[in-house]
Amino acid sequence: MLYLFPFYNLLVGFNLPFNGEDIFQEFRSMADTPMKMILRTEALRKYIYETSAYPKEHEQLKELRETTVEKYQKRSFMSTPVDEAQFLSMLVKIMNAKKTMEIGVFTGYSLLTTALALPQDGKILAIDRDKEAYEFGLPYIKKAGIEHKINFVASDAISALNDLVNSGEEGTFDFIFVDALKSEYLKYHELTMKFVKIGGVIAYDNTLWSGSVAQAEDQVEMPGIRSFRKFVIEFNSFIAADPRVESSLLSIGDGVTLCRRLY
Repeated sequence: MLYLFPFYNLLVGFNLPFNGEDIFQEFRSMADTPMKMILRTEALRKYIYETSAYPKEHEQLKELRETTVEKYQKRSFMSTPVDEAQFLSMLVKIMNAKKTMEIGVFTGYSLLTTALALPQDGKILAIDRDKEAYEFGLPYIKKAGIEHKINFVASDAISALNDLVNSGEEGTFDFIFVDALKSEYLKYHELTMKFVKIGGVIAYDNTLWSGSVAQAEDQVEMPGIRSFRKFVIEFNSFIAADPRVESSLLSIGDGVTLCRRLY
């Protein structure tokens, strides 16, 4: 998922010099290609999905994934890839996490993944401006029997996080997943560092940004990718030099950066 609310609104709101519908068509044309997978071999992607990911996909996750594609055809690429979601699920379980946060929800594929991985008394604070998309996925969350773990806040992330400062929530989250506006990643980082506990992990999605971070700007053909490329590059450089965390940039999905808070 690339942002907290409809991608078209993002394009219009920033007055970017291209047509939002054209960008949707670009993404849509790549819906059946490994756009969100850095290993750009279709056969390898198919192998990973069919051999490892799909066989172990929870029933409600599969239903949510398939109906999201039907409902949000042009925006379905915003969902977390199946293999990445399963990695995050395993990470949450290995950490024995009980209290997590998700910034950027869309229809809730990664949210449902995390909720299923948490113990029965686990809690997730989920933040997203697009309440309609969340409510689309809510029946699958309810069907999975884990709605009680989720506190959904319909808000932009910066406002919601600022409202949490001095609330007693600082330093209490085991795991935070960030998949929102890339131009705000550095701001999210400063805020989430207040809330994740020492030894806890923050995961940032899309940090290889369709591979564009390793390309010259004039080599990036898609305007939507090119417009946010510099923000991702700046974020990656910052994290690499941030002494407060140890980090790892993983080539899964569209790139996932893990940051473990040291102090």
